[in-house]
Amino acid sequence: MSMIVIIFMLASFAFYKEYNKQSVFKFVNEVYRYNIKERFTLKKLEIAVELRKEGKLKESNEILISLVKEYPNDPIVNYQCAWSFDVLGLEANAVPYYEKAILIGLPDKELQGAFLGLGSTYRTLGQYEKSKEVLEQGLVKFTENRAMKVFYAMTLYNLNEYSKAMEILLYNLAQTSSDENIQNYRKAIEFYSDKLNEVW
Repeated sequence: MSMIVIIFMLASFAFYKEYNKQSVFKFVNEVYRYNIKERFTLKKLEIAVELRKEGKLKESNEILISLVKEYPNDPIVNYQCAWSFDVLGLEANAVPYYEKAILIGLPDKELQGAFLGLGSTYRTLGQYEKSKEVLEQGLVKFTENRAMKVFYAMTLYNLNEYSKAMEILLYNLAQTSSDENIQNYRKAIEFYSDKLNEVW
């Protein structure tokens, strides 16, 4: 092997090592910066949620608006932003954030809240068919969510589906109430829940 080839190989190896060192350093630095930014974002999100719990709804909403501008494709941020508009009574403003959060994808706990929140919001806006559609989608995925069933019953009432609405409410009342008198008549309430128009 000629000396020129050996020198070229050594030079290439040295360059490769130095390049990898720089690449690794750059990667580690980026990860560190990302983690710092992520922790800062999570802290701001926690502060916004805590402010909402304390009843400081406007302050919470302002933080979440700034976060959603910075992270427009973060489903949790979109969900929390929607919630913050909802509690302010600005339901129409909440809708696009609920929709985007559901579309991007949420963990099950937040997804249940988003389906319920969006379905309820559509109902308060008088968009009953949309409310029904969203809540039915939610109930397909979360069949045991009783709160969602109650909100679904409210929507059915608005759509003049009174019998079905009463059936859902009565059945869930019988299933969940700890009241002794209701439990004494639980079987009867469940039996009659879907037979309110029948006469014997």
